[in-house]
Amino acid sequence: MTSTPAPAPYGDLRAQLETLTTEAFRADLAEIDRLPTAEIARLMNGEDATVPTAVADQLPRIAEAIDAVAERMGRGGRLIYAGAGTAGRLGVLDASECPPTFNTDPGDVVGLIAGGPSAMVTSVEGAEDSGELAAADLGALGVGPDDAVVGVSASGRTPYAIGAVEHARSLGALTVGLSCNADSALAAAADHGIEVVVGAELITGSTRLKAGTAQKLVLNMISTITMIRLGKTYGNLMVDVRASNEKLRARSRRIVALATGASDDEIEAALAATDGEVKNAILTILGGVDGPTAAALLAQSHGHLRAALQSSRPVTG
Repeated sequence: MTSTPAPAPYGDLRAQLETLTTEAFRADLAEIDRLPTAEIARLMNGEDATVPTAVADQLPRIAEAIDAVAERMGRGGRLIYAGAGTAGRLGVLDASECPPTFNTDPGDVVGLIAGGPSAMVTSVEGAEDSGELAAADLGALGVGPDDAVVGVSASGRTPYAIGAVEHARSLGALTVGLSCNADSALAAAADHGIEVVVGAELITGSTRLKAGTAQKLVLNMISTITMIRLGKTYGNLMVDVRASNEKLRARSRRIVALATGASDDEIEAALAATDGEVKNAILTILGGVDGPTAAALLAQSHGHLRAALQSSRPVTG
């Protein structure tokens, strides 16, 4: 009697990986380890140069997602990234940069990584395979309809990222799925699907390379442009910067100078009158108002400096 061969280990998953462009094998690079270092660097640089074009192909979808995120945050919601491995680390990185750059509360932009904070530096076995873990992590944050949840996964099939998006959507939150493969399960699960197809990696399956770069570029866009829409900048100046160290204190003064053209003495007086708040200091100088009035005008304009400046100027004619 002939026995049936046992299925290959992880056969289903291996078959899935075979279909992903991010996992594709480049036969032309099969002997890359025999090349001179300078040639490998040239090849890698050439591969990286293709990423911005792939991102550009998704700009309409990225812009739609950003407008939707900004609308949720404008009514008090949060921006939450959820991913595993490199994708999760990139989300945590982007979230951690928002407080010093835009003076956001640490809870306004949050990065969740499968396996928790320790997964930033060590692999947490099996964490990325659990959609239930993602639901629990979002549950601990009390995610609701005002929030926006961005699932990040190079493959677009990571259960943690998909589980986060599915659970968030069931709670009425806005959802975005960012992946680097076409027709991904992650994009299908989200309100807004962004698929930046960067192709096969220099090292087969090493999605911290082109895929990671693409995700970093898109996350930069999501957080930065959302903050622009929320009035966290004045032109291209970081007027909500948090001056938490000497470098940032110097930058604060430079920003006020660039925005107003005021003298050093005027800048110091304005910052002293506004407890070091850059946006308020600019308003006191350009609007000719005192510190408390500047704070009131900014509150009325929901933090938008241009609107506050308009309100500070008397109506004539």
